[in-house]
Amino acid sequence: MSGKERIIVFPSRMALTNMKVRLKGAQKGHSLLKKKADALSLRFRQILHKIIETKTLMGEVMKLASLSLAEAKFASGDFNHMVLQNVTKAKTKVRSKRDNVAGVLLPVFEHYTDGSDTYELTGLSRGGQQIDKLKKNYDKAVQLLVELASLQTSFVTLDEVIKITNRRVNAIEHVIIPRIENTIAYITTELDEREREEFYRLKKIQEKKKIIVAKKEAMMKARREEAGEDFEEAGNLIDDDKDEDLLFET
Repeated sequence: MSGKERIIVFPSRMALTNMKVRLKGAQKGHSLLKKKADALSLRFRQILHKIIETKTLMGEVMKLASLSLAEAKFASGDFNHMVLQNVTKAKTKVRSKRDNVAGVLLPVFEHYTDGSDTYELTGLSRGGQQIDKLKKNYDKAVQLLVELASLQTSFVTLDEVIKITNRRVNAIEHVIIPRIENTIAYITTELDEREREEFYRLKKIQEKKKIIVAKKEAMMKARREEAGEDFEEAGNLIDDDKDEDLLFET
C-alpha cells in the first residue's frame, strides 16, 4: 500500500481510534451532502420546469401585448409624446428577498405597484378601451419578466451550488473515505503484526528459561554425582506432615 493511498500516521491504538472517529465523521458528512444534493436537484428540476412554462406563456403574452399596441395606435393615433410627458416616476417596482433551500440562499424578485396610474387620462378622447387593454397586457408581461428573471437567477445559482456539492460528495466518497479505510487497515495490520511478534518473543523467552533451568538442574545433578553425597530433599511446607512441637514440652 503506497503512501498516496493512505494517511501517513504512526500505527498505534490512539491513531486507530482517531481514524475510526474521522471515518465516522466522513461518512456522516457524505450522507448529509448527498441529501443536500438531492434536495437541490429536486428544486433545480422544479425551477427548470417552471422556466419552460413561463417562457411559453411569455411568448403568448408578448404577442398579445404587441397586437394591443398596434390596436391602440390605430384607434388613438401616436400617443408616445403623451406617455413621455406623464412619466415622473416608476409605477412598477421590484423588491428582492431570499429563499433558503437546504442552506442555499436563492434570490427571489417580487413585482409590486407603487402609486396611482399616471396614464389614466391617456386615450380619454378616443381609443380609451384599447389603451386600457394595452396597459393590462404589458403589465402582465412585466410581471412575467420579473418572475422569469427570478427563476433564471435561482437556476444559475443552484447550478453552481449543485456542481460544488457533487464535487464534494465525490471527493469524500472516492478519495477521503478510501484513504481513511486504507489507513485503518494499515494500522490494524501493523498492530496485529506487533502482537504476533510479542507473542513469539515471549514464547522464545519461556523456551530459553526452560533450557536454562534444565541446564542448571543437570549441572546440580552432575555435581551431586561427582561428590557422591545424597542430599535429602527439602520439606514441602504445603504437605500435611505434622512437625513435632518444640515448645511446652513436659
